[in-house]
Amino acid sequence: MRSPVCSCTSFRVSASAAVPELGAPPAAPAARRLTLSPAAISALLVVGLGAALTLVAFQGDGGLQLSRTVPLSIGILIVSGLLCALALLGGRPARRPWGLLPLVLFGAWTALTGASVIWAVDSSTAWVEANRTLMHLGVFAAGVALVRLAPGRWRELLSGVLLAAAAVSFYALLTKVFPGSLAADETYGRLREPFQYWNAVGLMAALGLPPALWLGARREGHAAVTALAYPAVGVLTLTILMAYSRGSLLAAALGLAVWFAVVPLRLRSAMVLLPGLILGLLAGVWTFGQSGLSDDRVGLPLRSNAGTELGILLGALILVLLVTGILATWQRERTPRPERVRRAWGIALLTALALIPVLALGALSTSDRGLSGSVSKGWRDLTDPNAPSPANDPSRLTAVGSVRSRYWRDAFVIASHDKALGVGAGGYATARVRVRKDDLDVLHAHGFAVQTVADLGYIGLALALALLAAWLAAAYVTTGPWRGRGARPEHDERFGMVALGCVVIVFGVHSFIDWTWFIPGTVVPALLCAGWLAGRGPTLETFPADGGLRARLRTFGRQPVRVAAAAAVLIIAIAGAWSTAQPLRSTNQVDDALSALAAGRIAQARTLALKAGDTDPLSVEPLFVLATVEGAAGDTAAQRRALVNATEVQPESATAWRQLAEFDLSAGRTAAALREISAALYLDPRSPQARAIFLAAYRAARARR
Repeated sequence: MRSPVCSCTSFRVSASAAVPELGAPPAAPAARRLTLSPAAISALLVVGLGAALTLVAFQGDGGLQLSRTVPLSIGILIVSGLLCALALLGGRPARRPWGLLPLVLFGAWTALTGASVIWAVDSSTAWVEANRTLMHLGVFAAGVALVRLAPGRWRELLSGVLLAAAAVSFYALLTKVFPGSLAADETYGRLREPFQYWNAVGLMAALGLPPALWLGARREGHAAVTALAYPAVGVLTLTILMAYSRGSLLAAALGLAVWFAVVPLRLRSAMVLLPGLILGLLAGVWTFGQSGLSDDRVGLPLRSNAGTELGILLGALILVLLVTGILATWQRERTPRPERVRRAWGIALLTALALIPVLALGALSTSDRGLSGSVSKGWRDLTDPNAPSPANDPSRLTAVGSVRSRYWRDAFVIASHDKALGVGAGGYATARVRVRKDDLDVLHAHGFAVQTVADLGYIGLALALALLAAWLAAAYVTTGPWRGRGARPEHDERFGMVALGCVVIVFGVHSFIDWTWFIPGTVVPALLCAGWLAGRGPTLETFPADGGLRARLRTFGRQPVRVAAAAAVLIIAIAGAWSTAQPLRSTNQVDDALSALAAGRIAQARTLALKAGDTDPLSVEPLFVLATVEGAAGDTAAQRRALVNATEVQPESATAWRQLAEFDLSAGRTAAALREISAALYLDPRSPQARAIFLAAYRAARARR
């Protein structure tokens, strides 16, 4: 019986307890079992998944701090392992093992990344990247597993991604509204919280746009929930603009273009997109003119005043779009348009979208440089490594130039030294200092393809392209042809699968021109969607109804192969979690050793430094600390031995050779110092520290002659 108080719960009472027999002793009160309605379960799943993805975004930060990413990666690996084991033991059977080929290729990619530790120029970083890639594999596999465990929960996945994107975007905007509480030390005008990187903020907002269009354009669901898509689009649009993220704009445009080209709900989608897009654009243009919101190095009082105005504008934006969404949804359901009218509007919309590049070309033709001159200048700004970088203000949204061309040039130069296997995972930063023509210290090549060529060579690039092709094929099988022979009927799940695909497209396009696959908050939702889409199979294929997960788990003992596979998955997850923890353990032990040394506890500091080296034998940091400890103890022979060991652990580390040369120079071994600093200068010719040591060693050598 449905409770008259709340539609979300129901109370079941046994029939025998309802009417007792005449003359029978009083029966004990019947036990009442509280159950949730399907709508309540769905809402809880959406909130739970959205909260989990939001937590990933905040905990993962910019993806560069081991203290934040390692606990997160361990948790993800354990959860992914449990989900995969459950899917193997009690997952719903499918006609074919959908998603198996992309999963195998992803595993091969992970294995290649791990194997690169053997030849990496920075083996310690390669180990960290192997752990990161294993976490990515776990998320993708979890997406495949969830299809087997709960194939009907794709709506919750899309809604959870939208909720996380909206929550992160709203928080980013709140750092401008309440700068004193949330971003008192901020020096940049661009949004960059909670990732410390503006392009990641823009990408997170862009990931939410396809689910927002699906939510607002779908033919099912409650009208009040559908109306929430309108303010979501406005908030996401404003976030992208205030992050000044050109890559996010491009990725969002391509992802939405696929949605409009494939899904027949074009008129509905346009009704959702245009109000939020227009009002978000107007709000963004207003913020560009506010010094307290868009300029760098602005005082807190001015930022606080501008933030108050932005808060009022943001509240009005959300309210207006929410009312617009309610009215538009009510009008759409009240007066449905005929098929002929909807088709005509859809054609008109596609025509308008197709005219956008034509109008852009026309505008370029009327400029001072003309069409050819404008195109030539844009191409030169985009590809010239010496082109100036655009200003860090709203004008960069219309600028073409970028410093990425020099990063990409260096990546191909690095790859030319070992075209087959590259310099090892994460080795771009170490190898670049040898070939760079500037003084910038860059960790990433700002592009997945070029980073792969540099790190893993053309073998790695070929494997990545094979994985992409396998995923695209799996995604096509899931969504299927929309027109012509073999076209499948339109239905809601199909539209949802396309929305999942558009999320992945947005992420993939952005990763081609940036390094946001290192950031957990952006990569986890994208890989989860990618895994679900690959593992679903044709949407017309239904999974057999059975007694549920518990009933399927009771029979797993009769399938020893599945039991063995599940056990292997759990072992891999546990081993991966242990491997992921070691670099952080070593870093913590290094910090403890330095603290002990500062307190004068030399023996304890030595022990901790040795333990740190045992925990992460691929890192040179424990050896540097050990050398410092031995120097404080007065054992110069042990100090030099530790520095020599560092050059043996990472012979292509300019820092290791420089520290050894500096020690030998101070000890009067000028000939050895010259040899060692020459190696450091070969590895990092533009290092001012290495140049200074070389000059000092050269002068000392001449003075001895």
